[in-house]
Amino acid sequence: MNKLKLIIQREFIARVKNKTFIIMTFLSPLLMIGMGALIVFLTKKNESKVKEIAYVDSSGLYSKEDFKDTKTVKYIDYTKLGLEEAKTIVKGGKHFGVIYLPKVDNLELLAKSVEFFSKETPGLSLMNGLESKINHKLRNLKMKELGMDEQKIKASKISSDINFLNFSGEKTSKLVNGLKGGLGMLTGVLLFMFVMFHGTSVMRSIIEEKTSRIVEIIVSSVKPFKLMMGKIIGNGSAGILQLIMWAVLLFVFSLIASSFFGIDMGAVQSANVTTEQLEAAKAMGVDKLQNILHEIYKLPLLKLFLLFIFYFIGGFMLYSSLFAAIGAAVDNEADSQQFMTPVMMPLMLGFYVGMFTVVNDAHGPVAVFFSHFPLTSPIIMLMRIPFGVAWWEILISMTLLILTFLFVIWFAAKIYRVGILMYGKKPTYKDLWKWIRYSS
Repeated sequence: MNKLKLIIQREFIARVKNKTFIIMTFLSPLLMIGMGALIVFLTKKNESKVKEIAYVDSSGLYSKEDFKDTKTVKYIDYTKLGLEEAKTIVKGGKHFGVIYLPKVDNLELLAKSVEFFSKETPGLSLMNGLESKINHKLRNLKMKELGMDEQKIKASKISSDINFLNFSGEKTSKLVNGLKGGLGMLTGVLLFMFVMFHGTSVMRSIIEEKTSRIVEIIVSSVKPFKLMMGKIIGNGSAGILQLIMWAVLLFVFSLIASSFFGIDMGAVQSANVTTEQLEAAKAMGVDKLQNILHEIYKLPLLKLFLLFIFYFIGGFMLYSSLFAAIGAAVDNEADSQQFMTPVMMPLMLGFYVGMFTVVNDAHGPVAVFFSHFPLTSPIIMLMRIPFGVAWWEILISMTLLILTFLFVIWFAAKIYRVGILMYGKKPTYKDLWKWIRYSS
C-alpha cells in the first residue's frame, strides 16, 4: 500500500507542476469568457458593416417602401438605369450586389425569376432578408388578387405563451428548460474534455516511461497492477483538483457578477422565492440577465455537482484503464492510433447522442438507454439530470458503471502486466487476446 501511495503522489505532483496544467487551471475560465466576448464583439463588428444593395424593378410592383434600409443593408433604386448598367456599376466595386425583378405575367412566375448578382457570395442572413422582403410583397399582392382582406388577416394573428407547471403547482418557464439543456450540455462537454485530456495523459506517461526503459526499474520493486492504478489515481486526483479550482473560480466570478448587477444571491437561492416575487421584480424593471441568474440558482446545482464528481471519477477510471492498457501495449504514440479508435467511439457517440437527442427528449428511450449504458452514461446521465431523473434510474446507472469499471480494470491489468515489458513489435488485436489469456 505504501508503494501505491508513493506512485500516486509522484503522478499527482508531476501533473500539478506541469505548466500546461497550471495554465489550463487558472486561465481556462478567463479564456472561455474572453473567447465568448470576442465572438460577440466580432459578430457585432461584422453586423455594423453596411452593405449597399442596388435593385432594378422591371415588374413595377415594388416601391421604396418595400425596400426600406436596415442597420446592415442600404437599398438603392437603379430601376431607371436598367439591369446591364446596374451590373456594370456593381462590378466596378461601388456596391455589394444588385437584385433584379423581371417583368412577368403572374406572381408565381415572378417568385421564381428574381435574380441576384454579386462578386462575393452573399451570406445566409443577407439572402434571407432579401427573400423576406420579396415574399412579403408577393404575399400581400396574392391576397389582394384572391380578394382577401390583408388587415383582417393581420388582426387574426395571435400567439400563445404556454405556462409550464408540475402537479404540485410550481410554475416554470421556457427559459428554465433552455437553461437545463444548456447546463446539461456544459457538464457533458466538460466531462468529455476531462476524460480525453487526463485519460490520454495516463497513456502518454506510460509510453514515455516504457520507451525510456524507466519502467523496467519501477516494476522490479512494484507490481504492474499497482503501477497502473497509481498512475490512474494520481492523474485522476489532479483532474479533480482542477475541477474544484474551476468551480471556485466560477463561484467567485458569479459573486462578482451578482455584486455588479445588484442581485442578492442568498435570496435567489432561497426556496421561498415565489413566482409572484419574480413577476414583481420584472414589473420593477429588473434586467433580463438578472432573471436568467434567478432561474440558474433554482436548478439542482448541488445535486448536479455531486453527481458530476461521481461520473467524472467513474468515467475517468473506466477510460483511463483502457488508455493505460493501450500505453502499455505500444512503443510510441503513433502505434496507439489503431487501438484508440474503438475506445474513442463510445465517447464520441455519447457526446453526439447527448447533443442531438437528450436536449430534445431527455426522457425518451434513446436517452434513457444510453444514460444506463456504462460507456456513455457518464456523459448522457449528466445531461439528463437537470431535466429531473428518478433516483432509482441514477442508482442503476451508477451500479452498472461501477461493475463495468471493475471488469475493465481486470481486463486492462491483464494487458498491462504483459505489454509493459514488450518492445520492438507493433501489437495486434490477436496479441492482446493472447495477453488477456496469459494466466501466469
